[in-house]
Amino acid sequence: MIIVGCDYHPGFQQIAFVDTDTGELQERRLQHREEAEKFYRDLATQGMKVRVGMEASRHARWFERLLGELHDFPRIWVPSWENRDLRQLLWHRHRMVQARTRIMNQLQAVALNEGLRCKKRLWREQGREQLESFRLAPWASRRRQDLLELLDRLNPTIEELSQAIEQEAEKFPEARWLMTHPGVGPLTALAFVLIIGRADRFQCDKQIASYLGLVPLEDSSGDRRRLGHITKQGSSMLRFLMVEATQVTVRIIPEWRSKYFHLMMRRGRKIAKVAMARRLAIRLYWMWRKGWDYEQVKKFGSHAGQLGTGDGVK
Repeated sequence: MIIVGCDYHPGFQQIAFVDTDTGELQERRLQHREEAEKFYRDLATQGMKVRVGMEASRHARWFERLLGELHDFPRIWVPSWENRDLRQLLWHRHRMVQARTRIMNQLQAVALNEGLRCKKRLWREQGREQLESFRLAPWASRRRQDLLELLDRLNPTIEELSQAIEQEAEKFPEARWLMTHPGVGPLTALAFVLIIGRADRFQCDKQIASYLGLVPLEDSSGDRRRLGHITKQGSSMLRFLMVEATQVTVRIIPEWRSKYFHLMMRRGRKIAKVAMARRLAIRLYWMWRKGWDYEQVKKFGSHAGQLGTGDGVK
């Protein structure tokens, strides 16, 4: 067997490889993509058994595809190319919404400078007419005009992306189960399914919470146990969506609302939101794993259904 250790860079990879039969050790620097691809294909042609180890990298998709073609990648779960492409849809909409929010905040600032404070009413027909009616200095007027034009272009784009997400979510039975839960729409359900990948990857709900970065950092030594802020590992987008969905859920389910206000009074609003987002993530995990919709969760219960028990913030 040949064992290859790969230090991957965008333009090249530095490798060290050893033949376990002869003990021969070599080092090489392979340029991307032609030289590296030829090296690995030659090993496959010679019929050698090869094991490749490399660090996690965001810029090695072509290398993953090559190892996949050579039937040497990997034993851990890796998202399919279709999965990754759908994630691009989610990220694209997420970034477009963020851009729209920044534009709307700037327009709110323009309105406030002119003494108009109407918050969400600014985006209604009457509010927009008021905003456009202000007599501003030349460059301030230009800024207002450009921002309104950008906003008008972003709204149809976001609507189109939202419809595409709804259509894609309907193709996944798991997403349809999750959408039956109050507060969970197509965007959150599809993101949860795509980013988690397979429910059987995780043995318990604590692993789900840890994977999403919704557990506290621990700095313990001896008998002293110290917990800090959440780790924020995993997908920042899914973590954001879970917090957003939770704020809808606590308004719909009385038990969750009661628990949320209890936590908020004791630990503050931010900690309460994160704690409830963790509970929602755990419930969605069990719904997926058991193949239940929300009605079955209410009927049979779930691990996340007992809000007064379990680990986490109390």
